[in-house]
Amino acid sequence: MITVAVDGMGGDFAPDAVIDGCIQAINESNNLSIILTGPEKVLKYKLSKYKYNKDRIEVLDAEEVINTNEPPVMAVRRKKNSSLVKALNCVKDGKAQAIVSAGSTGALMAGATFIIGRIKGIDRVALAPVMPGKDGVFMVIDSGANVDCKSSYLVQFALMGKIYFENILKITNPTVGLVNIGVEEEKGNELTKEVYKLLKDSNFNFVGNIEPRDVVNGDVNILVCDGFIGNTILKMYEGVASNIFQMLKQEIMCSFKTKVGGVLLKPVFNKFKKKFDYAEYGGSAFLGAKGICIKAHGSSNAKAFKNAIKQAINCYENKIIDNIVEELSKINNNKI
Repeated sequence: MITVAVDGMGGDFAPDAVIDGCIQAINESNNLSIILTGPEKVLKYKLSKYKYNKDRIEVLDAEEVINTNEPPVMAVRRKKNSSLVKALNCVKDGKAQAIVSAGSTGALMAGATFIIGRIKGIDRVALAPVMPGKDGVFMVIDSGANVDCKSSYLVQFALMGKIYFENILKITNPTVGLVNIGVEEEKGNELTKEVYKLLKDSNFNFVGNIEPRDVVNGDVNILVCDGFIGNTILKMYEGVASNIFQMLKQEIMCSFKTKVGGVLLKPVFNKFKKKFDYAEYGGSAFLGAKGICIKAHGSSNAKAFKNAIKQAINCYENKIIDNIVEELSKINNNKI
């Protein structure tokens, strides 16, 4: 049985979408219990509208909310009675094995670092979303948690990404690429040049530099970069995908002929749209913390919350943290 602490007030559509997603997750998972944090009266009133096993959802009162425009570290330190901090403390104290939140990314990262704590041997917690590509899913790590990085951080990101792919996505010996402005080894700034050498000399399945235009191919499993580059890729990718759908819709609706063609191709469009729907992926893991941390999209609906909780369950059942600890131990013992 896994207990997941869910930030009941995180996200654009909280608490309604959060509660609906929790109910769906409980109904689909027999080995799950949830600690839902937020204003007790509000959450219990909304929960009363659902039929569910009341023994499997506990409400933990939290009157404060951390907003996305607050300085993350300061907010986590000052708002100890917030829904996010209460959920983080559940993981720290061992009452829960995972946290799911659609609230402030910066605050969740700060909490994962300073409240839950980092795995020994990991210098920085990294945001690691898995996204759809032409030839398969791929991960961009880090995607915004660490704007300024040392070369050793990026090597650790590659290690954590490798463990995630092997244990969660069941891909043996996943490929690792370094996001850069050219494929040649000598391209890039001092950081990427140094990281290239380290990855080249490692035991990773390193395939070299990957230019941004090739990231979305999906033929390289793990794309390593600092958080500034990663977050730029992530937001650019989301923006382009959204605009393509809107432009396509406009073109389909411009004449009778194109409308007929659109009707005939509707199953294809629906399948394509589903592939790029963030709700299908649930959330992004913060890798490197001692507890499982899943960051759901800020605009997550109930389906996205359900899938984010299921992602936390998947990480727990596949012992993602234990496997990171084990691999670090092997490295420290010079076995790989």
